[in-house]
Amino acid sequence: MFLHVRRWPGDQRPFLLVHGLSSNARLWDGVAAELSAAGHPVHAVDLRSHGDSDAPPDGYDTATAADDLAALGLTGTIAAGQSWGGNVVVTLAAKHPEVVAALALVDGGWFDPAREFSSWPAAERALRPPDIDGRPAEELRRYLTQAHQDWSAEAVEATLYNMRIGPEGTVTRRLPVDRHMQIVRSMWEDPPHRYYGSVPVPVLLMPAGRTARARQAAAALADATLREYPGADHDLHAQRPGEVAADLLELARRVDP
Repeated sequence: MFLHVRRWPGDQRPFLLVHGLSSNARLWDGVAAELSAAGHPVHAVDLRSHGDSDAPPDGYDTATAADDLAALGLTGTIAAGQSWGGNVVVTLAAKHPEVVAALALVDGGWFDPAREFSSWPAAERALRPPDIDGRPAEELRRYLTQAHQDWSAEAVEATLYNMRIGPEGTVTRRLPVDRHMQIVRSMWEDPPHRYYGSVPVPVLLMPAGRTARARQAAAALADATLREYPGADHDLHAQRPGEVAADLLELARRVDP
């Protein structure tokens, strides 16, 4: 299976950047450019059925996503995951420790639907994404621009890349809703806190807005640092790439003083 990877050059410790559910690697572009400018090679990955990667018929769960990343052959990376990508890199660090020298969890890596909802049907109803296939791309572009007025134009276009735009100008999800919900189900069945005890490397937690769950996660990890972003968007890496990159570079200095 082919995984598409966006790469930036550098000769220091590598970064591995992992997007969230129904997102894509392009949202990391602003962060990646800053990391590369500081001398670090960067690998930003499109997970299966996201971005420009292959879309096989199965394998839509957190553990398989972590195995896909391990198959890239990288070692000693600083692995940053946003949202569900945080769950993926926590699992990666526990199952494939040779890949990860440190973790950064960007408003993710601690979400457990079973702790937030009373039952799977309740979680399924609340977390099912809207059916947007067939809507005009320009309508979505206007919505994103209005909703995220402090984002760059590039970040808005990167978000729009979560969909394919057909010749008639309408969109289709790259990750279909049924596969999206398979991943959500895996989050219900396989929460990241199961793996915290198997993660000895430094972990930087970067919550946007609510911090209670991130604080609980930090307390359960062996070597955790909390950097709060009050009032920030969930897509923190798209909204504030310079600040995120600066925090990731500080984490790199902790690994390689």
